[in-house]
Amino acid sequence: MVLSFRKATKSDVIFIVEMLADDALGQLREAFGTPLPQKYYTAFENIDSDTNQELMVVENEANEIIGTLQLTFIPYLTYQGGIRAQIEAVRIHKKYRGQGLGEQFFKWAIHRAKEKGAHVLQLTSDKKRPDAIRFYEKLGFKATHEGMKLHFKN
Repeated sequence: MVLSFRKATKSDVIFIVEMLADDALGQLREAFGTPLPQKYYTAFENIDSDTNQELMVVENEANEIIGTLQLTFIPYLTYQGGIRAQIEAVRIHKKYRGQGLGEQFFKWAIHRAKEKGAHVLQLTSDKKRPDAIRFYEKLGFKATHEGMKLHFKN
């Protein structure tokens, strides 16, 4: 399957949120519905206006959105003023999973991170997603650090 990668547009937001909500964990945290809540469009505008953010979609030959991810480029002083790339919200549409498309999307993301001068590409994965963790390990990602989060109530 020939894939094309592009930055997401406002009209893609509904398809992206649908993919984000389409699993057990996503159903708990997303509010996918018609109409889509305005907060998603506001978040998109914030992401789209930030030059260190790249919200991406991948399309098949029929221009159907089959995946999404967000790359964040974090400039910092350590590593001699290096750039750290963070990959988040990776999804392949359920009817296209298991066909190697996620691997192609990650290869694209790895290339993009290198192209932007990042010295590392990092990600987190919920411990409740063992299949995803195995997938990331197969791609060469290693659990080198212990991550922690502090959640706030809205």
